[in-house]
Amino acid sequence: MYTDMLRIIEADLPQIYKLTEMVPEVSAVTREISAIERLGGLTNHTYRVSLVSGNEYVVRIPGPGTEALINRSDEKISTELASRLGIDTKLLYFGEDGSKLSCYIKNSITMTAELMREPAVIPQVADVLHKIHYSGVNTGVNFDVFDIAAKYEGIINEHHVPMFADYNETKQAVMRTRQWVQKHIRTKLQPCHNDPLCENWVMGTNKLFLIDWEYAGMNDGMWDLAAVSIEAGYDEHCDQQLLAAYSGAASSLESLHFLASKIFVDYLWTLWAKARVPYNRQAMEDWAAERYSRLKKFLINFAEELAL
Repeated sequence: MYTDMLRIIEADLPQIYKLTEMVPEVSAVTREISAIERLGGLTNHTYRVSLVSGNEYVVRIPGPGTEALINRSDEKISTELASRLGIDTKLLYFGEDGSKLSCYIKNSITMTAELMREPAVIPQVADVLHKIHYSGVNTGVNFDVFDIAAKYEGIINEHHVPMFADYNETKQAVMRTRQWVQKHIRTKLQPCHNDPLCENWVMGTNKLFLIDWEYAGMNDGMWDLAAVSIEAGYDEHCDQQLLAAYSGAASSLESLHFLASKIFVDYLWTLWAKARVPYNRQAMEDWAAERYSRLKKFLINFAEELAL
């Protein structure tokens, strides 16, 4: 594993140097860089680059296979919006291939599920999401959950990735939930992050940032709230705190909307993980199985809530 990591870093060095040279202060980048550190991430190669001047940057190099899943020109639009709103760090460069250079967040802490559950953090999460959702900007980038799901299904079929034995039955239940939302909830499209997992939240000095806008686009804002709840392992109390900080006390209809959105989140990312199996193998199989199991529990909960 360590040897493989060294190979990745060595292969990425030319691109790291090239991107960092775009910083105005750098004249001879190979002499100005003092340290390179590989950061986390499921699909991309991301590095913290420190210069002898003391300034620090983040270089992102797109991972293999991401071109089939991510429209980089669309990502750029949302990344620039988040940077303007101050909810993401300053963007310095965004290439057509998705390579990216941005300022490193000083004194940063990558959030964990435990940290995301802190009572003082939940209102900050709600505030960041409210800022992007109610920015009044139409990015022109559509994040249609079910169109994207169909695209992932196509990739899965193309690569002959085995699906769960009861997938068709589960999919039908998801579609019935979708029909209920279309009938009972007046949703509106808002600019959304769409992938606010814990590692995409970074705490700086007394400020919370939301990074990595690869899947951002116009969607139902409740999706982001539901995704945060899932990723951070929120219990009912945390869920209620999040909804209250975002829009006030939740009505029974809003709570059902929230639960339905959790179903849609796990449905889509189950398919995403399956589509990544040809590239990330067992890690994605395991992640898909975890998502799928929780998806079915949410479907049971939703049916029970409707029956009350």
